[in-house]
Amino acid sequence: MSLLRSAALALPLNLALAFPLMAADPIVLDSEEQKLSYALGLLYGARISETFPPLQLDSQAVVEGVANALGEGERQMTDDEAQVMLQAFAQKLDEIAKAETLATQTAFFAENGAKDDVVTTESGLQYKIITSGEGDAPLATDTVSVHYEGRLLDGTVFDSSYARGAPAQFPVNGVIKGWVEALQLMTPGAKFELWIPSDLAYGERGSGPAIGPNEILNFDVELLEVLK
Repeated sequence: MSLLRSAALALPLNLALAFPLMAADPIVLDSEEQKLSYALGLLYGARISETFPPLQLDSQAVVEGVANALGEGERQMTDDEAQVMLQAFAQKLDEIAKAETLATQTAFFAENGAKDDVVTTESGLQYKIITSGEGDAPLATDTVSVHYEGRLLDGTVFDSSYARGAPAQFPVNGVIKGWVEALQLMTPGAKFELWIPSDLAYGERGSGPAIGPNEILNFDVELLEVLK
């Protein structure tokens, strides 16, 4: 696989392409060679349309680039130069996506935090008390026994001790920051619903196939016992 092709395939998919209208008359496909060439062009164009975001590209430059790659005419870029161009563009797309995600998170937490039963902490963690508990809250160095269910904002469940039929046990300071903070607000018997911003969860790296980059996480957490 060429450097140019590998760079193009690394860009995000499911985006649209807007080409300017071609001025030339449609080609007449008389021969098998013309039909095969046209089919390859259609498939290549479809791949481009899945790879690049909505923007006005110069279709003639695309056609010339394809022709140059096939050995017709003189190249105006090397494969390395083309890869650098596409990598810079991919980085720009990543920055735009991060800005959009941040704006979405800000809007969500502003709306959710306006609810009467939702508390927002200084860190940005939001929680709702479903059931109050009794006794002492755990310290960061304590081990706790909990039941929980974790969901994405669309309701997709990515982890659940309830589904496994057994509570989980772990040190308070051994989990994501949002949990560390929330558990120390709870007492045994308490059940909270949590909304954890991405910077208190798995951030830009996400976690496995279930939790993508910059995901807001929603949990039901039931503190069963503090194990000293």
